Amino acid sequence: MTADTSPILIDPRMKPGVDLLSAGRAMARDWRLGTCLFMTEKNVTSEAEWKRKGTAEGRIMQHAHIGFRDVNRTIDAIRTVYETSAKAGVSVDRFGITLDWSMGYPEAMRAKASRGTGIVLTGAEDFARITNAAPAAAHFGDFMLGLPGAIENTCAAVAAGASSIGNLGQYFTFRLPYWDDDVATTETTVTALGLIAAQEQTVLVHSNLDDGFAGLFIDMACALGMVIVEKHIIEDLIGARLAHCYGHHFSDPLSRAAFHAALVRVNDTPGTMIFGNTVAYQSTPAANYASLASYLLADIVALGRWPSGHAINPVPVTENQRIPDVDEIIDAQAFASRMTSHAPFYAAVLDWEKIEAMADVLVEGGQRFAASVLSGMAERGVDITDPAALMLAIRRMGPKRMEALFGPGLETGRSRKPLIHAEWARELSQKAAGWVEMQKPLDGKRRPLVCIGTTDVHEHGKYLVEQALEGLGADLVDAGVAIDPETLVASAKATGASIIAISTYNGVALSYAKAVKKVMTEQGIDLPVIIGGRLNEIPKDSNSGLPVDVRSDVAELGCLPCADLDEMLAALRASLPVD
Repeated sequence: MTADTSPILIDPRMKPGVDLLSAGRAMARDWRLGTCLFMTEKNVTSEAEWKRKGTAEGRIMQHAHIGFRDVNRTIDAIRTVYETSAKAGVSVDRFGITLDWSMGYPEAMRAKASRGTGIVLTGAEDFARITNAAPAAAHFGDFMLGLPGAIENTCAAVAAGASSIGNLGQYFTFRLPYWDDDVATTETTVTALGLIAAQEQTVLVHSNLDDGFAGLFIDMACALGMVIVEKHIIEDLIGARLAHCYGHHFSDPLSRAAFHAALVRVNDTPGTMIFGNTVAYQSTPAANYASLASYLLADIVALGRWPSGHAINPVPVTENQRIPDVDEIIDAQAFASRMTSHAPFYAAVLDWEKIEAMADVLVEGGQRFAASVLSGMAERGVDITDPAALMLAIRRMGPKRMEALFGPGLETGRSRKPLIHAEWARELSQKAAGWVEMQKPLDGKRRPLVCIGTTDVHEHGKYLVEQALEGLGADLVDAGVAIDPETLVASAKATGASIIAISTYNGVALSYAKAVKKVMTEQGIDLPVIIGGRLNEIPKDSNSGLPVDVRSDVAELGCLPCADLDEMLAALRASLPVD
């Protein structure tokens, strides 16, 4: 086994981690943590200090996210949300913004990179405009660390006074279009982490678990195990402090509370935020308030029992329809603040023993998983004392293989039975199975071979489609995630696929569809192209900077846009050859 896997996991081009960290520490002589409005008005030296102070006071902190693409509009929104909320007695402790994925590239490459729906910041001055918009901590999460532009982004953010920088989780899963040099990505990331570790004040390394392997494991115990592995790398091997975020895909209050209880046991560094359960927003704004109340209540009571420094994140109830406006963000913050006054009264009616019991399973299974990962990597020749080597090996092994090899669940044939089934996988599997039961199976003689891939790393939609297609009897070719159009078409051609299926999320639906059709024309291939997910994009001549629906534009290209599984099946059947 070692001979087969070591060449994949180990790369002789990689510089030793000790040299990369040394380079990062040397950079810290010129790039020191600056100050900002938050630090001066709150009289703290970092967000970590503010979090520890708030935790000691028993206060529930709040996070607001601004999703506008325009920098000036974003700054105005931060200021307005903070000031209006403060006048109403609501404290917003921190703000996050939507950075564009093109910021993941080195700065010299960004102008020519494809754009998503986020903001592009250049240099410390641009970052400082955000950190000084209001006396609240600025959170720079996605597309900072873990990607080839990590050093430039980290330098600028640190100089601007940002003391929470992410997203480590993206290092393990994200791939930028037309960038495949994982050694360069690793070296850049570890160097940036060395710069963070060398700061005199605490700069939190933020990791959104749902964006990393933890969001792809079938077993929640493996997700907690990844917390332990990441903490070992960042805190033990590098010397920085790691703050975790979770919550995108936890809809069950029991699992949210239990995961929080388990997380606090294995990581004593203050957390960043508990993310809103955005997948629960499946109805009108009025109905979505029920989902908002459900996850906030679970988060607030858990924080009351196990203080951790995490801020709650009340996502506006319109988020499933469009980018929320300022008034809607303010309403969500007011709602959350009111919930913090009601939530403590629910503590007496909760089954804390059941929550603790689930947390026990998560911690025990997570610790076994983490220990198995480290010992298993060592057995395969990986230097587990070198953070760069260990990170690269984990990234290259991937979540499915890691879970199969090291998961704590019992082996059942070709898979493992999870100790606690991850909600996202259980719910999507049930949704697919329920839908398949209502459908007529595909005729065996006309069974299609579907080549499926994603435009980005959001692969839960792909998982649902795969489960549904397999249930119908289709054959699948997995082209992968964050796949370039050329590679997707080449995979379809090489395997003799009869249909191409695309799952998209990051606001590139139209441009990606155009690229796929262009490559198909160049290759002389004429296959039906089904595309579903978030079919939007920001027009190049946009004045608002907001994405618009491009479903009709995608259809005009000759592709088949699908809003749900029913439309996917109709497009699939229409694409099959007639007997």
